[in-house]
Amino acid sequence: MPSAPRLLPLALALTLGLSSASCRKLQREGDAPRLVPITAPRDAAARATPPAPPAPPVVAGSGPLPGSPSSFAPLVRAVRGSVVSIFANTRQVVVDPRGWMPPQERYSRSKGTGFLIAENGELLTNNHVIEGAEFIQVQLDDGRSFEASVIGRDPRLDVALLRVKANGARLQPARLGDSDRTEVGDWVMAIGNPYGLSQTVTAGIVSATGRTGREVDLGEGNFGNLLQTDASINPGNSGGPLLNLAGEVVGINVAVRRDAQGVGFAIPINMARTVLPQLRQYGRAVRSWLGITPGEVTEQMLEFMRLPDTHGALVREVVDASPAARAGIRPGDVIRRFDGHDIVDPTQLPWLASSAGVGHRAHVELLREGQPVSYEVTLDALPDRVALPVYPGQGMVPIPPPGAP
Repeated sequence: MPSAPRLLPLALALTLGLSSASCRKLQREGDAPRLVPITAPRDAAARATPPAPPAPPVVAGSGPLPGSPSSFAPLVRAVRGSVVSIFANTRQVVVDPRGWMPPQERYSRSKGTGFLIAENGELLTNNHVIEGAEFIQVQLDDGRSFEASVIGRDPRLDVALLRVKANGARLQPARLGDSDRTEVGDWVMAIGNPYGLSQTVTAGIVSATGRTGREVDLGEGNFGNLLQTDASINPGNSGGPLLNLAGEVVGINVAVRRDAQGVGFAIPINMARTVLPQLRQYGRAVRSWLGITPGEVTEQMLEFMRLPDTHGALVREVVDASPAARAGIRPGDVIRRFDGHDIVDPTQLPWLASSAGVGHRAHVELLREGQPVSYEVTLDALPDRVALPVYPGQGMVPIPPPGAP
């Protein structure tokens, strides 16, 4: 029998040989890795994976970020009774271009969302949801359905005020918040009727505030100043509420980016509150008017116009006999402040001028050839010929688009 010292080199050689063979095997397997399905068969997964431990109890305020909710369920329970689904029937006359068939009547039914704002059945939605509708039906969260009538609408802001004919039924109005206090990063929740799936709840944050008409391609004449959110909104969410964590409505969902995901926009509720008394009293928004055509200040203008930056609204045109013309404002002036509000982008000015009030004396600060000039301008009523509805441009899609079935 060999002695222990002679067996040691033999054992060591055998060990090194096996290790070398194992390394070569791993290298060959590494040269051609096997593709493993993401989801393993259920029985194999059950054999390979031990049971998961029970989930810890939900604690208020224990979300993934400091101050974030662990669940939106209490908020949903508190507010969903205020959110309604809207079905608008629109009649269209189809004419045969060849003249072989008589005109045919066709009816389409668009879907949208709204939210109650008063116990008497008043509710807010987007104007494009009910545009041209001959019959409007509103369905509550509990399944009850009622006919609704249009009290007033503002195509330019894309807001409509309806009233449900609830015949004394008890209704739950939503609480309106202060959208001016909404900040980027705030948690928000949307409730709506996307693709007919009523009471769908999505959540996200406020991605930006004060989005101008130029930034979101709303087209000239629209007011901009929108809230941007990454809470998922889709066709049918139009007119639904954007809510903060206090359960208050801070916006009315209105549009999404056509070519993006998680880029939606809402009308700040404070803008809707501004026109709400007028919609109740007159059935439309009664706007004031400055009487200019605002334009963008570009980098190329700064040197020869002696401007410090591109902030402000360039006065491209002054309408004859308008408030601006009477005050002395001229083409080429750059309006920098209006009634104490800084004008960073020209699309801010139309809303400020139109919501200030007929007869209001507005303080206007501008630069003329680089020199500061101030005027007091008494605003007139916006002429009817200027009050034209403007829908979003190519980059934006109302939700749903006007006339969508």
